[in-house]
Amino acid sequence: MVTSELLTTGQAARLLGTSRQHVVDLCERGALPCSTTGTHRRVRRGDVETLAIRGGRRSTMTRDQRRSLWLHTAVAGHLAVDPERVTGQARTNLDRLAAVHPTGMSARWIGRWGAVLGAGVEFTMAMLTSTSPEALELRQNSPFAGVLSDDERAAVLAAFRRQVAGS
Repeated sequence: MVTSELLTTGQAARLLGTSRQHVVDLCERGALPCSTTGTHRRVRRGDVETLAIRGGRRSTMTRDQRRSLWLHTAVAGHLAVDPERVTGQARTNLDRLAAVHPTGMSARWIGRWGAVLGAGVEFTMAMLTSTSPEALELRQNSPFAGVLSDDERAAVLAAFRRQVAGS
């Protein structure tokens, strides 16, 4: 597990919009799995995000977020077939973006995508296809431009439009 994916109870509380004590109580009741290091509790980011979704904070995605998920799921398919090419393209894009946006929020997302890529192919695929709040935000600043051909991108978007129309 990536170290940054383990959160303190205070960090989890900020993500959930609750008090640290509430997170401790959730851990003690078994409602939120945790591990302890000495006297300190650590919780997995994914478990906190799942709890946030169940709690209703992010129960639905916007149309744009769903569209982005469809596109990034197609990117994940390419990542599974040719991880070197896809991660290389993403790293090249990140390097270009970092040169243009060395500070600010863009730099934060560039750094986070660098950490995701550094965590390996399976973790990257999970982030590309996750509905977690973090993944939803990261995909708004995607380094995967150029992975899908124009025809593939158009086909995914057409399939998405058909799905939305049929819903």
